[in-house]
Amino acid sequence: MKNKFLKGTLAVALVAAFFSSCKPKDSNDVVSGDAAQKAYVAPGKYDEFYNFVSGGFSGQVSVYGLPSGRLFRVIPVFSADPQSGYGYNEETKPMLNTSHGFVPWDDQHHTELSQTNGEVDGRWLFANANNTPRIARVDLKTFTTKEIIELPNSAGNHSSPFITENTEYVVAGTRFSVPPDDANGDVAINTYKQNFKGYLSFVKVGKEGQMDIAFQIAAPGVNFDLSHAGKGKSHGWFFFSCYNTEQANTLLEVNASQKDKDFIMAVNWKKAEEYIKAGKGKKQAVKYAHNTYDEKTHTAKSEIKTEVLVLDSKEFKDICYMIPCPKSPHGCDVDPTGEYIVGSGKLAALIPVFSFDKLQNAIKNKQFDGEYEGIPVIKYEAALHGEVKKPGLGPLHTEFDGKGNAYTTFFVSSEVVKWDIKSLKVLDRVPTYYSVGHLCIPGGDSKKPFGKYLIAYNKITKDRYLPTGPELTQSAQIFDISGDKMQLILDFPTIGEPHYAQAAPADLIRNNGQLKFHKIENNNHPYVTKGEKESKVVRQGNKVHVYMTSIRSHFAPDNIEGIKLGDEVYFHVTNLEQDWDVPHGFAIKGADNGELLIMPGETCTLKWVPKKTGIVPFYCTDFCSALHQEMQGYVRVSPAGSKVPLAFSLGTNLPAVK
Repeated sequence: MKNKFLKGTLAVALVAAFFSSCKPKDSNDVVSGDAAQKAYVAPGKYDEFYNFVSGGFSGQVSVYGLPSGRLFRVIPVFSADPQSGYGYNEETKPMLNTSHGFVPWDDQHHTELSQTNGEVDGRWLFANANNTPRIARVDLKTFTTKEIIELPNSAGNHSSPFITENTEYVVAGTRFSVPPDDANGDVAINTYKQNFKGYLSFVKVGKEGQMDIAFQIAAPGVNFDLSHAGKGKSHGWFFFSCYNTEQANTLLEVNASQKDKDFIMAVNWKKAEEYIKAGKGKKQAVKYAHNTYDEKTHTAKSEIKTEVLVLDSKEFKDICYMIPCPKSPHGCDVDPTGEYIVGSGKLAALIPVFSFDKLQNAIKNKQFDGEYEGIPVIKYEAALHGEVKKPGLGPLHTEFDGKGNAYTTFFVSSEVVKWDIKSLKVLDRVPTYYSVGHLCIPGGDSKKPFGKYLIAYNKITKDRYLPTGPELTQSAQIFDISGDKMQLILDFPTIGEPHYAQAAPADLIRNNGQLKFHKIENNNHPYVTKGEKESKVVRQGNKVHVYMTSIRSHFAPDNIEGIKLGDEVYFHVTNLEQDWDVPHGFAIKGADNGELLIMPGETCTLKWVPKKTGIVPFYCTDFCSALHQEMQGYVRVSPAGSKVPLAFSLGTNLPAVK
């Protein structure tokens, strides 16, 4: 068996090497004559869709327009951002706090738009941190991160953050099984089967978006890859792809590929919810951070929580079921009707499609093939709708157009394949350049996909763009899928390594009550300065608080004296502008924690510790007016113990100190 597997793996590897190193035929001629017209958005015109793309190792989310491929915005989520000051200013530092301390950079893999009745609603975007497991909520009224919750009992938050059809829950499965947080983790790694567990986290989402871990399910020690919620008839269920059912702990490319199949885990979360409400959950001591940003005070806070409710899958036989799936499944996708669940075994030359109705019937009639770690295993044929035969090599991820068609990416053969969900017949295929991972169809995982465009996110871009040294840009390619055949209309470089992405109509999000500026009268920041007459400088021991305003084109105050070595200086800068397109910046020489970018009506704080005596300038970093260059000031730093009094002014010179 092992020799056969090794030969098969070698064959797949050779094919992968071939496709990733050889240029497909006619790769320069795949764009037809009207492609430019379909992708063109004239100056001053809006794109049809926003495309929210995961930033991978950048830890951010990038926002592109479709079909133009123009980059609109980079939203800092799990990484400190020097452009906006996120993670640098005092207000947002708590957002990057974890139970491990301040983590300024993470790996962001997947994005998920909120839904109502299974349809994209444009309220929030959820994002996952893969390395230090966390889920973030981005408010699409402001395109800023408003909340981050850490996940205990987890390691490698990859199967995340996927939502139920009314955004009741955002759900995550751990990639790496590890000993539970409350157990002694100082165990031999080769005791994996005895001591390691995989946890599924169900995070409740409130009406205003606030997140809270409702419960976790302790599952067998496998690796969870991706997941999706049921919808329509399958609402109340969640489906997770999982691999390493061999429970190997070394050389997984061989040792985790011994069996013919892995599993898709089907979870009846409605039943789990009933057990939790009945008090069946067991309290477990854990430690995790919950960080929230208050729009009224413009400040974030971080709270460490110490408890979570857990259900053990072994104890409740009617919440988890295993469906055999071809080896090493990646994608686990549910069609718009909620009837069909598509698995993507990376080492398979077929695509299995399971039926929710058949799954329910199999459970009812106990069509099981034994158990796995106490979880019933459904017979493969009992849940199977059918298999897409010979679709390509290395299937990864599937989305839907709402017209009865599915689209699957193939990493090894570098292509996207269109197929009919019911008949399982291949309808069309197009090459990608190269080694495509995920794809995105606007609304493609919802009840009502918007169709029209498909975006492929590729891992390799050699010979597609101007070279930039050893590190090449990543790429996305846009296909028009409005007709029977897919048509490539544009490709464009992307930030970071894009994994999954989601998209929605621009009009849906633009008209969701988007905030254009903060009203000064509603600013409840503890150090707000609502007018120049309120500006001041206050000493509290070795801490100095500067209550400062900015407006075109000066700061108040702009001359400050009496700062001493050993002081911690906090510049609390309030942007007094009430025009939505006039942000201001603030930077001071010698600051080691970035600068500020302050939106109209907002207050932000920069901490500055002077390192030497002398005159130190500060200035506005965001070009705000014709006299932007004149928007500056000075701070005088004196020796520790100096008698220079604390003083500040605007428009007049301070009296000389003898």
